[in-house]
Amino acid sequence: QVQFVESGGGLVQPGDSLRLSCAASGLILDYYAIWWFRQAPGKEREGVSCSSASDRSTYYADSVKGRFTISRDNAENTVYLQMDTLKPEDTAVYYCVADIEKRRCNLPWGTLNYWGQGTQVTVSS
Repeated sequence: QVQFVESGGGLVQPGDSLRLSCAASGLILDYYAIWWFRQAPGKEREGVSCSSASDRSTYYADSVKGRFTISRDNAENTVYLQMDTLKPEDTAVYYCVADIEKRRCNLPWGTLNYWGQGTQVTVSS
């Protein structure tokens, strides 16, 4: 059984920080490029960030550059998304997914698998 479990979301005020976690079972995350996506009501699904397996290069959407940081802990088989200086526009459900075709975060992505339930991030004053 392959399972991704996202956690760490919550209700915060603008300017606050959150650290999201993506814990995997049934596969080794270090074999794949790992993406964080977010989905807000009425908006397109957005690829927020990616961590490459091969060379540890990363990708960040323009909307989060300078504020978000993606990282891995291979010993814990977990990927993190550190989110700083949060804005109301960051409000969304955040998902962690594996690109089972690619090890690097070059675009376009390949096949994104193992969508979980996500974790809700709400930024409101």
